[in-house]
Amino acid sequence: MNRKPLFDAARVLAGGKLIQAQVDDLNKVVDGLSSTQGMTTSRVGINLITSFEDEKLNAYDDGVGVWTIGFGTTVYPNGVKVKKGDVCTAEQAKAFFTYDLKRFEAAVNGAVKVSLTQNQFDALVLLTYNIGSAAFKSSTLLKKLNTKDYAGAADQFLVWNCGGGEVLKGLVRRREAERTLFIKK
Repeated sequence: MNRKPLFDAARVLAGGKLIQAQVDDLNKVVDGLSSTQGMTTSRVGINLITSFEDEKLNAYDDGVGVWTIGFGTTVYPNGVKVKKGDVCTAEQAKAFFTYDLKRFEAAVNGAVKVSLTQNQFDALVLLTYNIGSAAFKSSTLLKKLNTKDYAGAADQFLVWNCGGGEVLKGLVRRREAERTLFIKK
């Protein structure tokens, strides 16, 4: 975003000159406007999520004691946790996925304070879909990203490769795919 017209207008309003504090405040406003607010996952991102989150119409243990159904749903839209014995239809699985996707998009949009490419956004949603909003919001990845350390943030994807205290091959593969998408131009 070209900030010059904004700063020119601000100088006129301020009587010809801006002090550093005013410049800093204007930069914060512009950064806030250009953050990820309102981004949605692309078809590429959705396809990647569903390639890792197979459709399962019967609840299953994800391998670390979390009951899951549909395309990786662990909590229904009504707030009830998925439990052993639960069953859903293909239509319900799609509805749960749509609900979950919107939740995780909102989490990424709300937490990220820097500009992102579509690929970066998709990779972050894919990660958040898997690790959860709370883990994403407290992650070193997010801290690095919000300081514009994009390379450091990219490397943090690979840290999230454990389930139940063990490195899992499926998570290693998933994190590599997320990181590759994140750094793709």
